[in-house]
Amino acid sequence: MPKLTGMAATPFVYGVVNAIGYALLIICLVIEAFAFLNCLTQKAEAFAAIGTLSKGVWLGLTLAAVVVTLVFSLISILGIAAIVAAAIYLLDVRPALRDAAEGHGPW
Repeated sequence: MPKLTGMAATPFVYGVVNAIGYALLIICLVIEAFAFLNCLTQKAEAFAAIGTLSKGVWLGLTLAAVVVTLVFSLISILGIAAIVAAAIYLLDVRPALRDAAEGHGPW
């Protein structure tokens, strides 16, 4: 069996790194698109009831997250900020909206 040198392994490593990068990009785009579509289907009054930003602001943030990820990828600070904005919506605002719609919570 021939011994692999650094030069022979380099194309394989670049291929693996690129595949992981594309997989992360697709996962982030799916998360951001889900956040946008979920925000789109919520009632505007529910945002005021939970005391967060308005529906229009959240729609703008989540749509901007999708666009920024498509344009700048995840490597830039803007790409990281985009996934953070979508994650905040999904992990903080969405559960509060669900509780408000079901009648749970202190409001």
